[in-house]
Amino acid sequence: MTASTARPRRIRRALDGLYALGGALAALCVLTILVLMIGASIGRLANWRVAWINDVVAWFCAAAAFLGMAYSFRNGDFVRVTLVLESVPRHVRRWFELASLAVAAVAITYLGWWAARFTYESWVFNDIAGNMVAIPMWIPQLSFVVGALIFVVAVVDECVTVLRGANPSYVTRVEERHARGDFSEEL
Repeated sequence: MTASTARPRRIRRALDGLYALGGALAALCVLTILVLMIGASIGRLANWRVAWINDVVAWFCAAAAFLGMAYSFRNGDFVRVTLVLESVPRHVRRWFELASLAVAAVAITYLGWWAARFTYESWVFNDIAGNMVAIPMWIPQLSFVVGALIFVVAVVDECVTVLRGANPSYVTRVEERHARGDFSEEL
């Protein structure tokens, strides 16, 4: 392996690792929600004060959603409307994919920018949660920023992939599942 081929492979492994890390953190958030909800159920039976768990569960729900976006996107688990794409020739489809990815990259970058700005302002103004758990709001908001940032990287990564003439990973992964006879995502 030469230096010119090793670098792209290292970058691909690092990017795939980043997406997998986001997915693993999202899964950990879902597991934490499960443990908290079971704890709350037991706590209610034991007459413990567990109302604070609702706040924490809400934060973990948001964290799971945003941290898992890039992983879900890259694996073809996002809802895509492909009616137009399926009716155009392959060379036209590539340009439609590229245009869609470019619009998505701009939109998600905009979302990430405002999420980061909002979180920064929460930190500057020392915004404290007003519910049962009084913690600085920037702490749970940070998962939104990190998830959006990873998602931006994933969408730009797909733009580069399509620009280079390859199929997007989300298309490839769905085709691989279909080749194995797995149509479960279409249920």
